[in-house]
Amino acid sequence: MKRLSLLPLLALTAAAAQAQSFVDNARVQSVEPQYETVQLPREECTSQWVTEAQPAAGGYGGVIIGGLAGGLLGNQVGKGHGREAATAAGAVIGAIAGDRLAGGWAQAGAPAQREVRSCRTVYDTQQRLTGYRVTYDYRGHLSTIVTSEQPGQTVPVRVSVTPVEPRAYHRPY
Repeated sequence: MKRLSLLPLLALTAAAAQAQSFVDNARVQSVEPQYETVQLPREECTSQWVTEAQPAAGGYGGVIIGGLAGGLLGNQVGKGHGREAATAAGAVIGAIAGDRLAGGWAQAGAPAQREVRSCRTVYDTQQRLTGYRVTYDYRGHLSTIVTSEQPGQTVPVRVSVTPVEPRAYHRPY
C-alpha cells in the first residue's frame, strides 16, 4: 500500500525535474517609444457686434382715439337703427385711420448694437505615449517586447529549460 502512494509522488518529482525555469537578464539593444494619435474635442466661439434699427414705438393710442372719433361721427349721421350701424362702422373706420396716422408719425428708435455669438466644435490632434518597443539580446537571440515603462540597460527574462528526448531507433526489418 505504501508503494502505491509513493508512485504519484515520484511522477510529480520526475515531471518537475524535466521542466525548469529561472529568471535571467538580457541586454537591451534598442528602445523606441510607441505613440497613438488621439482627437480631443473643444468648443471654439467667436463674437460679432451687429447694428440693428429698433422698431417704431407704436402702441394703441392711435387706434383708440381714431375709434372714438369715428364712433362719434357715425353716431351723428344715422337715425334709428341706422344710427347704431353708423356708430359701429365709424368706430371701425376711425380705428383703422387712427392706426395708420399714428404709425406714420412714430419714429424708429435709435440703432442699437448687440453681440451675436457663434460656437463650433473643433478637434485637436495629439500624440499620446502608449509604451516602449524594446529589442533585447539573450545569448545571441534577438527578441522584441512592448513595455509600459522605459527599461534600463537590461530587461529580466524568464528562461525555461526542458530536456529533449532522444529519438527512438528504428530497426530495419
